[in-house]
Amino acid sequence: MMKIKAIKGHQGSGAEGKDATYVEAARWGKHRGWRYVLGLVVILFAWLVVGTGASVLVAFAFSGQPDYYVLGPLGKFLFVMVGFLFFLAGVLIAVSLIHRRHPRTLVTAQEKISWRRVGHGFVAWFVPACLIGGLGQYFFYPDTFSFNSNLTTFALFVPIALVFTAIQTTTEELFFRGYIVQGASIVWGNRIFLALVAAMVFTLPHLLNPEAIAGGWFTVFFSYFLVPGLLWTVVSLIDGTTELAIGVHFANNIVGFLLFNAAGTAVTTPALFTISEFHATYGALSVLVAIPVFLAIAYGVFKRKAPTRFPEPPESRR
Repeated sequence: MMKIKAIKGHQGSGAEGKDATYVEAARWGKHRGWRYVLGLVVILFAWLVVGTGASVLVAFAFSGQPDYYVLGPLGKFLFVMVGFLFFLAGVLIAVSLIHRRHPRTLVTAQEKISWRRVGHGFVAWFVPACLIGGLGQYFFYPDTFSFNSNLTTFALFVPIALVFTAIQTTTEELFFRGYIVQGASIVWGNRIFLALVAAMVFTLPHLLNPEAIAGGWFTVFFSYFLVPGLLWTVVSLIDGTTELAIGVHFANNIVGFLLFNAAGTAVTTPALFTISEFHATYGALSVLVAIPVFLAIAYGVFKRKAPTRFPEPPESRR
């Protein structure tokens, strides 16, 4: 099994610069284990403590009380999403100040992020998510679908959803598939180990989602561990960047927030279509059908370019 090699000297020097991955970028800057522990403390404090406080303030602003369940769809959406602003800030602080490297290294070892590859990920998942997750579900359960006739509310919600969903999904990718994978690679660079660690860590905070509780282990395994956790990490390790996963994650959530929003899920939104019942079995099985379609588009229709490193500052582990 191929292992991640430590990078010595300067980034971009010699033939090895052509094949550097974002995982190898974990060894740029300062990367001793205690720095990752401190980084996790900073990130989790920003996310769970400061972010939760911000969510409470949103609830007060909309209803005058700190109760998520009395909020309307927009209030509930912002209640969940506002914490990701602080989650993102924590990630950026940890990488920039504690590890002393550019936050871009959580995405790629190249000089620039390939937004084309991010777009490839978006299209590759958006197509099966709409056809299989949305229209396919309508074919089997048409009575559970209702159209949102309040198009004014929907139109006003679209830009809010696009901005906050982009922040949410990108932040999760920077942390789960970026920071966590890079930190784990300091312990062991085995790719199976890295993929499993990322999948397990990604699954844990989603266990309390209403759909995870309703669907049980079936939903937890297929809809959290297998696809968002394991599959998206594997494609990141294959690509050598998290660009594809960033696009995929955004497509996945934007479909659920704007097009097909199921009742009883973690985030209720004024989507174009509302599904009155969460079908755990269909949701789990649909992702299995979506996987080969996604891979065919991501690696068949679109082509992957080999990563290229950019110049590295002198290495320091302190």
